[in-house]
Amino acid sequence: MTRAAHDLARRFFAALSAGVFPDGLLADAITTWTTTSGAASDKARYEGGVKLLSSLFPAGLTYTVDSLTAEDDRVAAEVHAEGTLASGELFQNRYVFVLRIQDGRIAAIAEHFDSGPVREKIVPLLMAAMAKAKG
Repeated sequence: MTRAAHDLARRFFAALSAGVFPDGLLADAITTWTTTSGAASDKARYEGGVKLLSSLFPAGLTYTVDSLTAEDDRVAAEVHAEGTLASGELFQNRYVFVLRIQDGRIAAIAEHFDSGPVREKIVPLLMAAMAKAKG
């Protein structure tokens, strides 16, 4: 299970960097938790959030795995991300993800990160985009 779990986690971070998840990577009944959004059990909402986040990085936001530890049905991953926002600002953050695996798919994601860079650099761009959409 360890090798397969590591491979699945690496595919997850490659997809997260691309901003889109291939069919079969995430379980249909996935549950998620993030530092800023809390708990959710809506796959489409999570995928939409990732797509929205990616839209703020014209050249992409790259997630790089620093370490993986797998045991039973879990993978813990220390990760860092870096990208240039549409505003031209550099964004960097560090994360710890805990992924739960069921039937070869990711069934749960817990994403822990420093909320400071998100509040300072991403939230203002999201607020501006929402205000523009309301027109």
